[in-house]
Amino acid sequence: MNRKLNILAAEEHIDDGDPKVLQLPNDADPLAIEVCLEDIERIDLSFPKFTDGRAYSQAFLLRRRLGFKGDIRATGDVLIDQLVQMERTGFSSAVLKEGVDATDAQRQFDRFSAFYQGDAVKTAPHFAAGA
Repeated sequence: MNRKLNILAAEEHIDDGDPKVLQLPNDADPLAIEVCLEDIERIDLSFPKFTDGRAYSQAFLLRRRLGFKGDIRATGDVLIDQLVQMERTGFSSAVLKEGVDATDAQRQFDRFSAFYQGDAVKTAPHFAAGA
């Protein structure tokens, strides 16, 4: 599997108030955004707790329904176990929570190298990939 999810350590994430970065609260409906997404380069979605998965739905809606092509970044309580699902739902980068080693992330992608069903990025199911 060609991993496309960019993994960042906590200290690599810069939140400097850039107007081309949208921080979407995790209870916001992406379909109700009143900002022109063409002017946005990155959308930060928050996981306040690893058990709160609303950001997965937000990422999926941003990629599939709204066609957002920029960086969708996971922030907050991001754990290595979540990275594969994040990539499949549309995230393109993830900031690991403090103290989590980014070098351990590759083993998750090695463990789950292929999927039968389509996802937010590769919409065709595995059986149709060769067709």
